[in-house]
Amino acid sequence: MNYTNPVYDGYFADPFVWQHEGVYYAIGTGAAEAEGTVDEIDIAHKSRVFPLLRSFDFVNWHFVGNALQRPDPALGDNFWAPEVAYSDGLFYLYYSVGHGDKNHQLRVAKSDRPLGPYQDVGVTLVDPDACPFAIDPHPFRDDNGQWYLFYARDFLDTEDGVQAGTALVVDRLPSMTQLAGESQVVLRARSPWQRFLANRLMYDAIYDWHTLEGPCVRKHEGKYYCFYSGGRWETEEYGVDYGVADHVMGPYSDVGNEAGPRVLKSVPNFVRGPGHNSIVLGPDGHTEYVVYHAWTNNMDKRQICLDQLIWTTEGPRCQGPTWTTQTITNNIKATSVNY
Repeated sequence: MNYTNPVYDGYFADPFVWQHEGVYYAIGTGAAEAEGTVDEIDIAHKSRVFPLLRSFDFVNWHFVGNALQRPDPALGDNFWAPEVAYSDGLFYLYYSVGHGDKNHQLRVAKSDRPLGPYQDVGVTLVDPDACPFAIDPHPFRDDNGQWYLFYARDFLDTEDGVQAGTALVVDRLPSMTQLAGESQVVLRARSPWQRFLANRLMYDAIYDWHTLEGPCVRKHEGKYYCFYSGGRWETEEYGVDYGVADHVMGPYSDVGNEAGPRVLKSVPNFVRGPGHNSIVLGPDGHTEYVVYHAWTNNMDKRQICLDQLIWTTEGPRCQGPTWTTQTITNNIKATSVNY
């Protein structure tokens, strides 16, 4: 079975793919969510946000509606980076909502069906007074059944060689709709390729702003790998790297990436700005795939792509980004796996 990236023609950023009962689902940031124009979504789905795709073979993807019943409009009109976790018969949708690129807070909604509709449960996971910008929530279930939430937030200090900017933290989920308040720093930006913008006005001061975002965690051979995207999302410097730890709460290290992202990076004239990935098993029930977005050549939209994840002696790598015909192995029917 062959495919060529992108695997869906529409705007579909920050793709999160999961599989349930033999069917693949993808949820992401659509154009309306990214641009803050959710009020203009077509009339059939105007009360819902976040596009949903479905695939029965992992290659052919089709739009099947929007997922989230829109919460209080006062929360904002920019909705970013949804991810779904399945626990005790319910699907939980984690996302951020805010006003433009400011005042984003983390929320959670739930449904008893993968396609929704998802209803916001009415709580903010991280106090916006203490943390005015929190995005990109990623739920992760450890082997013992305990859930954790990785996400990105802003830091202004520059001690010990780290840069001011957006970076990654993790907290425990005592329940699927509550954080323990025990957050730990996962990774901070250290390298020039992770720069978002020099001389950026933030929080009433000027910073050399760096960005780590889009966490995605995979446990492999007893170690925890936190994949993330770094840099400025509109540029060719944007790409995917990772940190590794012995324990889910850290400490994590991404030493070795000083020259650039090691998992996914742009290929000049072919693929621009691959990033914000999720990881899922392919149809053979064994092969892992990195699902990510990349820009069209004229940069009018970000689209969903997928390529094989490879575990090497030097760490995880992606067999991509690709833009030519690729082959999916489909020997064994996939089993239900949730990340």
